[in-house]
Amino acid sequence: MSSATPTSGASGTPNAASGATSAPEHGGSELKKAIGPKLLLLFIVGDILGTGVYSLTGKVAGQVGGAGWIPIIIAFGVALLTAFSYLEMVTKYPQAAGAALYVHKAFGIHFLTFMVTFAVLSSGITSAATSSVFLAKNFLAAFHLDTSMSEASASTLVTVIAVVFISLVALINLYGVSESVKANVVLTVIELSGLALVLGVGFLAIGQGNADLSRVVLFESQTDKSLFMATIGATALAFFSMVGFEDSVNMAEEVKDAPSTFPKMLLAGLSITGVVYVLVSITTVAVVPIGPLTESDTPLLEVVHHGAPGLPIDDIFPFISIFAVANTVLINMMMASRLLYGMARQGVLPGFLRGVLKTRRSPWSAIIFSTVLGVGLILAVRFVFAEDTIAALGGTTALLLLAVFCLVNIAVLVLRRDCVDHKHFTTPTVMAVLGAVTAGFLVGPWAQDPKNYTIAAGLLGVGLVLYVITYLYNGAVRARRTRFHNPDEIGKE
Repeated sequence: MSSATPTSGASGTPNAASGATSAPEHGGSELKKAIGPKLLLLFIVGDILGTGVYSLTGKVAGQVGGAGWIPIIIAFGVALLTAFSYLEMVTKYPQAAGAALYVHKAFGIHFLTFMVTFAVLSSGITSAATSSVFLAKNFLAAFHLDTSMSEASASTLVTVIAVVFISLVALINLYGVSESVKANVVLTVIELSGLALVLGVGFLAIGQGNADLSRVVLFESQTDKSLFMATIGATALAFFSMVGFEDSVNMAEEVKDAPSTFPKMLLAGLSITGVVYVLVSITTVAVVPIGPLTESDTPLLEVVHHGAPGLPIDDIFPFISIFAVANTVLINMMMASRLLYGMARQGVLPGFLRGVLKTRRSPWSAIIFSTVLGVGLILAVRFVFAEDTIAALGGTTALLLLAVFCLVNIAVLVLRRDCVDHKHFTTPTVMAVLGAVTAGFLVGPWAQDPKNYTIAAGLLGVGLVLYVITYLYNGAVRARRTRFHNPDEIGKE
């Protein structure tokens, strides 16, 4: 922890680096500070756990074989480096806007702030689409429809269920859903129970000699890539399992003593999930042969099938998976719609996205627009990219967030010249540098599937078109510049 003396860049005064007025002074938030350390820890753990480990375990194993735990450890390391940078930012600027605010304070380039915000928004939509598809596949498994239908029929039904579910989430959001950390605790327990079930069955199979631990150190690549390149590609994919910790900064204004609480809880939460993910990866590969694991749409269910074939647990597990990922869809679509609404209110997106229901006070036009994007993604990946649907969407989520993380790490270094009048966490400079380098490296074409760039470009292209329309309208009709007027309020209702 470190303290600093206020300068012209301190909170509540004009910031020379950003050209904008900073957020209210530390402690001046109007939001109720009701989140203590335990609730924050559960929120962070629940946000990181979910679709990634449930759906991508087999995909990672398909790239590197049984050594799939290695990319997960590397992805954890990259996430940890960036988490330290987020800790400095969230304790230095305890506002809810997250990466967009940090980048804006560091560079003061409104268009860059817009693209970072839209990238975060797009990552939420791709994550929601990933989760919806995976939920649909677990729905089929829960009712044993995956074995009674042809592959083409099952694929079509998965698409229909995913679209219906993401539309149902839109209706829930339209009705009005207030984010409740206590509700998140319940869903976190469900997520943990599913992973505990997998680990329990896996350890039981290992103890009974029904597993092959030699597979854990076996490297196999389905392509002609070297060990290094295959591991890098798998790491970029595995990174999807580690994202979510960055969402916790949006709770900063409601956390009791954020400068003291956040560092301990964020690092603890990230460490807990990292350990869980590595154990799940090792036991999964030890219990299930790599071939069936790679080919399965529900890899953790395969662990239950192979490790405890005589137990009826496999009838329960798909429902646990459904509950575990349903919250992911809801949270991500809520975040996406609020960001759209917030940017429209800031005047950097068309005004029609500012529509709010008079009775429920929910941003109806932003909810509908984000849902259209989500449904479009599901349909596009289903019919344009016929294979590796989840990998393509999950990889795109990781790609977008890695690019944002790279900028956040750089912003930390730039904002060292901006002093504030309260104590805050300070990450070692070398960690911020390594965070920027590693995140930037994993954005490169050597680590990413070309489909990830295509999907990301399409989403960011939608944002760019909307921005240009707004820019022209603001200049020609309203005679005003297109810019963020209150960056610290991005995404607030």
